[in-house]
Amino acid sequence: MSIPPVVVTAARRSWRWQWQRLMGGLGPADAAGNYTRPSSDPLTPPALNPADLLQRSAGQRPMLVIGRSCPWAHRTWLVHQLRHLHDSVTLVMARADHNAGRWGLDPAWEGCKTLLELYQHCGAHPSYRATVPVLVDPKTRTLLGNDSAPLVDILNRWPHHDEVVDLAPAKATDRIQAWQQRLQPAINDGVYRCGFARNQAAYDHAEADLFAALDAVEQSLESNGPWLCGEALTLADVRLFPTLIRWELVYAPLFGCSRQPLWHYPNLWTWRQRFYRLPGVADTCDGSAWRHDYFGALFPLNPSGIVPAGPDLSTLVNSTAASG
Repeated sequence: MSIPPVVVTAARRSWRWQWQRLMGGLGPADAAGNYTRPSSDPLTPPALNPADLLQRSAGQRPMLVIGRSCPWAHRTWLVHQLRHLHDSVTLVMARADHNAGRWGLDPAWEGCKTLLELYQHCGAHPSYRATVPVLVDPKTRTLLGNDSAPLVDILNRWPHHDEVVDLAPAKATDRIQAWQQRLQPAINDGVYRCGFARNQAAYDHAEADLFAALDAVEQSLESNGPWLCGEALTLADVRLFPTLIRWELVYAPLFGCSRQPLWHYPNLWTWRQRFYRLPGVADTCDGSAWRHDYFGALFPLNPSGIVPAGPDLSTLVNSTAASG
């Protein structure tokens, strides 16, 4: 038996109303339907004593709390890996709790089973959203920072017993900042502006900005590569990689970033492969976890909860870009 058109129309309107309410909880939008990332009230880190940090016992070392599927946390994890900070900053993995819509801690830390409890335990103001990444000082039970942009700078300057790579050399400061101002709104946040857009016009605007920025990156790599700032790997590359490594597994199929595949950008494709092959980077990439958390947790975008099959990450980082 066919469903009467009036029933279909009523169901569509009802679902649209409910979807708008659900999307409001997922991410706010302005009056025109453009996704607007909520303010995180970033913490101002206190001054740290390098000598004290290097002399601390394992149990007193600052903790970097991250979530495996969060691209913002992924940035800080990459700096942790690339600069070999394992002996000075303890890495703690938070778990995405889909049913509760929050981050869980397993095992618990000082009785805190969730990230929210950790924030409260460390005296965070109630206005702070319990997000990852967050840097915690267990010695003083204070939060040292919870915004990925300044955190990667902090971790790049982190004291170390041995000589390690500098991802923000003085001669590249201006170029790193210029890329940050271009990449953050158009690409890093741009994929979310596409996926969380409330209407076609908002999506079209975000999608156009996204692919225009990808074109700019491709052209820059062709003329100034192999890295975004030239010959040396910098924080500009670190900030871009977490978004682009999730492209085929999450952002293209779920967020509608599908105008053209990344292999249409041969220099960008090679750049992603080069970054992935850096020591320690592959250990930070878990395609199965990303798809499970994105498709499983973002109910308004995927109400069935079905996690579709997708390409294996290894095939993407080992294949040659197509031409033509």
